[in-house]
Amino acid sequence: MRRNLVSDVVGLRYVIAPVGSGWVGIVASARGLQRLTLPQPSIAAVNEILSDSLSFAIHAPGWFADLLRRLNLYFSGHRVDFTDELDLSSATLFQRQVWEQTRLIPYGETRSYRWVAEQIAQPASARAVGQALGQNPLSIIVPCHRVIASDGKLGGFAGGLDMKRELLRLEKSAAG
Repeated sequence: MRRNLVSDVVGLRYVIAPVGSGWVGIVASARGLQRLTLPQPSIAAVNEILSDSLSFAIHAPGWFADLLRRLNLYFSGHRVDFTDELDLSSATLFQRQVWEQTRLIPYGETRSYRWVAEQIAQPASARAVGQALGQNPLSIIVPCHRVIASDGKLGGFAGGLDMKRELLRLEKSAAG
């Protein structure tokens, strides 16, 4: 087996696999998950999203077998908990606070951007919370789709509002 010396030094592993009705890409270091794409229509689309990470990673599907199993359950409408270790070392302190707080939002429920800002003791930062969530590299694991505007509108979502609606619908039906 040919070894990739760069990835051995960096320690990144990845997989691209079918999940639900699309393809996801996952990248992890020895410390935890770094990236998870939302389902994409093709392997090429995942490659494009993860291109900066994949050049330094080795393909290691065995590392992700359990997570892929849980993602398939999630996308088929089952309640799944994602308590995986995360490697957020490339994030700012503010982003880490926002993402960690967002992970605490119960399955099948939503909270507002303002609520997240208040929980991290920065009540005037609702807009910045939205920006941090827009940079979330671990959709589903860090469930930014559960964060909505104070008036009940969906707000933004990197995967588009249709995807956000679908994720919320999936979780609500599995939680009930």
